[in-house]
Amino acid sequence: MHPHDIHLGGTETHLPENFCWPGGHRLAVFFRVAFEWWSDGKWPGIGPMGNPLAAGTVDTNAQGFAEYGHRRGIQRALRAFDRHGIHGTILVSGIMAERHPEIVKDIHQAGHDIVAHSYAMDIIPVYLDEEKELDNIKRTTDLIFEATGVRPVGWISPRGTPSPRTPRLLASQGYLWHGDTMNDDLPYKVDFGDHSIIAFPGNMEVNDLPVYMRYGNSPKQLLELYEEWLEYARNVEPGPARIDPTIHAHVFGRPIGMSIFEKMISSANNSQDIWIGTRGGAVNYILDHKIL
Repeated sequence: MHPHDIHLGGTETHLPENFCWPGGHRLAVFFRVAFEWWSDGKWPGIGPMGNPLAAGTVDTNAQGFAEYGHRRGIQRALRAFDRHGIHGTILVSGIMAERHPEIVKDIHQAGHDIVAHSYAMDIIPVYLDEEKELDNIKRTTDLIFEATGVRPVGWISPRGTPSPRTPRLLASQGYLWHGDTMNDDLPYKVDFGDHSIIAFPGNMEVNDLPVYMRYGNSPKQLLELYEEWLEYARNVEPGPARIDPTIHAHVFGRPIGMSIFEKMISSANNSQDIWIGTRGGAVNYILDHKIL
């Protein structure tokens, strides 16, 4: 390991070249929805209005835009998953489990994979010292457990931005995997001696925040990007591949965004060579079969 690697002090083990997803599939798609909120006095850094407010001004527009996630967006996403008979990977801020436990309970009872997403979107591990970071992990874990009766075993930080100690702390708290890196295509195991954790790298290629919100592209471009990935993965890539089409409940949870998301789900559902799974399900498969 190099001093700049995120898994300081860890030893990596990678999947074999002939690895296949469940059912012998070479391709996997993980549909993700982020169910997020911010601490009191904070709000999203990306909103629908292009003209910025004066520094220090409360952005009530961005706050209202984000409220759509728990008022309408998450329910629309859950209905879409149910219509297509699949399970999603749902990133849940601890504050949402605290303030909307009934929604988080519904997510769990529908069989979706709940991933801890820090207490709030402004609480980013890289800003915290070790004591505060451990407190944040425990607080988030406890709130999700109180809402669902099950401890989360997967973690993704806001911005996917950990501190240098985050993977080690998560492993010490019983987490099986984290998605706080984009340094590889496939999961790999990191051993810290007494504890280990699966690093499950993420990707941002098919994500509503950068593609639609930040750069103002048509919602249809997410579908086009997904189809381009699929064509390349099928016809060029020699080994296992996967992608994570990701939406946010307050962004693509709206009708036009969901129409695009459902087109991606339908495409995957109609493809015999794709395994549609959850991040947690993939990790359990890898661990249960002692692949890592």
